[in-house]
Amino acid sequence: MALCCALCLLLLCCQALALGRGMLYPRESASRELKELNGIWSFRADFSPQRNKGFVEQWYRKPLRQSGPVIDMPVPASFNELTQDPRLRQFTGWVWYEKEVLLPRSWLLNALNTRVVLRVGSAHYYSIVWVNGVNVTEHEGGHLPFEADISRIVQGSPGALCRITIAVNNTLTPHTLPPGSIRFMRDESKYPRGYFVQNTRFDFFNYAGIHRPVVLYTTPSVYIDDITVTTAWAWNIGVVQYQVLVMGNTRYSLSLNLREKEGKVVATGDGPIGDLKVVEPKLWWPYLMHENPGYLYYLEVKLSAQVGGELSEDVYTLPIGIRTVHVTSRQFLINGKPFYFHGVNKHEDADIRGKGLDWALIVKDFNLLQWLGANSFRTSHYPYAEEIMDLCDAHGIVVIDECPGVGMKNPENFGNKSLAHHLVVMEELIRRDKNRPSVVMWSVANEPASELLPAAYYFKTVIAHTKAIDPTRPVTFVSSANYAHDHGAPYVDVICVNSYFSWYHDAGHLEVIQLQLNTQFEDWYGAYQKPIIQSEYGADAIAGLHNDPPLMFSEEYQKAVLKEYHSVFDKKRKEYVIGELIWNFADFMTDQGTTRVLGNKKGIFTRQRQPKAAAFVLRDRYWKLANESSCLHPTLTYYNL
Repeated sequence: MALCCALCLLLLCCQALALGRGMLYPRESASRELKELNGIWSFRADFSPQRNKGFVEQWYRKPLRQSGPVIDMPVPASFNELTQDPRLRQFTGWVWYEKEVLLPRSWLLNALNTRVVLRVGSAHYYSIVWVNGVNVTEHEGGHLPFEADISRIVQGSPGALCRITIAVNNTLTPHTLPPGSIRFMRDESKYPRGYFVQNTRFDFFNYAGIHRPVVLYTTPSVYIDDITVTTAWAWNIGVVQYQVLVMGNTRYSLSLNLREKEGKVVATGDGPIGDLKVVEPKLWWPYLMHENPGYLYYLEVKLSAQVGGELSEDVYTLPIGIRTVHVTSRQFLINGKPFYFHGVNKHEDADIRGKGLDWALIVKDFNLLQWLGANSFRTSHYPYAEEIMDLCDAHGIVVIDECPGVGMKNPENFGNKSLAHHLVVMEELIRRDKNRPSVVMWSVANEPASELLPAAYYFKTVIAHTKAIDPTRPVTFVSSANYAHDHGAPYVDVICVNSYFSWYHDAGHLEVIQLQLNTQFEDWYGAYQKPIIQSEYGADAIAGLHNDPPLMFSEEYQKAVLKEYHSVFDKKRKEYVIGELIWNFADFMTDQGTTRVLGNKKGIFTRQRQPKAAAFVLRDRYWKLANESSCLHPTLTYYNL
């Protein structure tokens, strides 16, 4: 009885604000089919002075090739670095994509009981979509999925080509997320008439295009639209609380099977809301914290309904992990055990394809994370691809899931218009990632100007909204403000702080790092009594550049900076510091400037994923940290090379 009361109380405290419609990842099943549209698309950038020629001439009404010259463009990929045209690399404005595809006849002939859905994994930044010349959806935001039901458009003409047109605009304004501004150069003695530049306040290149897979998928007309799962456990009982949203009919039945990885059914249920109890659950544990990290169950949801006098079924299987997250004033607990973040910050960034999804690169990065002994990363500074998140779930890589709130440096970035959009972005992010066991904390911004007075109401509102949608996870944002003037810090659960001692100030003075870092920690903890993560630290290093004694930009200097920070981490992690995330996992592209030589070089790996000397320093440290906290046998010392 005590066990049941404890679990019920825990789950009652986790009631979330309903979001309405869902955004389930497309998965094939007995009732769902999938057609990927990745590959070569037709492409045309609108170089007209106002960037509006495509709309004036209505390019979406006929095949794009009939509007003028088109080029081949791979999807998914950024368009910036795929041609020899320098105008395209720096292009700001509307670009147009088009793909003609033949749909299976089975999708078109049973219109009564078949939905056809077009889904875009992400396109940066604002997108408008037409199918056969008909506007089907628009979406603001460059890092989250969107979709449209196109059944009525395509099912009227079986056998005909389906023409999909997507216009994408990468312009950033003071009210977008991330924000930016357009600056027009009026001096015609220096600049051509109409000349403008896109300004941003973040330190990565504003790659653009269709960055993630585009797919068509089907469901029955009565279908599973969303699934929400929360988990708890106590003693030897795990509980999976579920809620299923069904669309298309109010009369239906639902049955649920929870299966182990090997296929054995361990719990069953029925109805749209309920609890599944698992005896002796296999908990989801982080990498290096358990001999079987990232254990996933599979929740199979089966819907039955009458459609046109016939039985219709829909089946969707959701991977889930049973785990809990809790924060105290000094610790971050996963499944009741202290968890120490030893990980990285990353970017979706690579040669040629920019931010485009690349499976080979993803697999390489996960192999490097495991080699490094990293147990976590932050999705700096935007939500990463769902395919990456799937691997985090499966491999036990803990994620701080960050929205694109980066570059918020001006007062106008904290107005009502920006706030309204920020709330929508958090809703979309949580809708997408709410069921992922790897996601243990939401981050609502990176290095905002939180010392500004409007930041107090702004972040109080964003964080409260985030918690109302998902009360099961802590919320943070990453600060670079002075601890005494940060108006958002009172509302976070975990303090995340970025600092670059002996780099952006006191450049070259390694001897001040330990004093300044110790002061930083004491000040933040004294003010807020909350656990602290060093969410960024590091130094640029040009691969192959050496100097002894260490000088800035040499590999030796990068190593020395890390070791100075680590000395303080080792003292403070015994108190209230709960993590350290190096900036950065790998070198990445930025805007051109006098302080950047083909990008940011703070990676411990090069952009081509080759290790610098600092990678071996960090590897040795992370495996030692893993040995201290792991329940495994100390065979991990094999990695301490």
